[in-house]
Amino acid sequence: MDVFYIHPDNPQPRLIEQAADLLRKDQLIIYPTDTSYAFGCRLGAKDALTKLKQIRELDDKHQFTLLCRDLSEIANYATVDNVQFKQLKAHTPAPITFILTATKDVPKKLAHAKKKTIGIRVPSNSIAQALLEAMDGPILTSSLILPNRDDILDDPFEIEDLLGNQIDGLINAGIKTTKLTTIIDMTSSRPELVRQGAGDVESLLL
Repeated sequence: MDVFYIHPDNPQPRLIEQAADLLRKDQLIIYPTDTSYAFGCRLGAKDALTKLKQIRELDDKHQFTLLCRDLSEIANYATVDNVQFKQLKAHTPAPITFILTATKDVPKKLAHAKKKTIGIRVPSNSIAQALLEAMDGPILTSSLILPNRDDILDDPFEIEDLLGNQIDGLINAGIKTTKLTTIIDMTSSRPELVRQGAGDVESLLL
């Protein structure tokens, strides 16, 4: 496993490029987002997705999330109308995952099997944004929650100890304050709160 010690506020471009190279090669990495560390792989990566599902013991009902640089990328992966787009614009970047109807471009394995939905998030974290820039596309992301634990891992050295032999790369940006993302379902006529987390969405739910 490769470990990259990257500055949380001023990511070193050379190291970001090396981490992005792992993603391009269908590898599974752990990296920091604006809420906590998370698993990440390239959209369409087969081996990395299989590893991720095995580590987290995920089934086909799991709602995957795509991390995007900005809203201009969203139309490729989710269907949004003008009202929804304005709502999204007012609440990004932020620690909020929006559940939207997936487009046909989203691989079947990633869209929710029954609902055909996909989670979309635009992060404010410097490292996550630098990775997205280097990839020139979204990153499939998943919370760093292990099957036998309730907590999200926040210490990169503990992450390395526990998962070092199961992942391909780790971006160590120091211990992160662990928060959960807020999840909002945007697929019906009114936005619905699925999980209250770090993102404030009160104005969306009025």
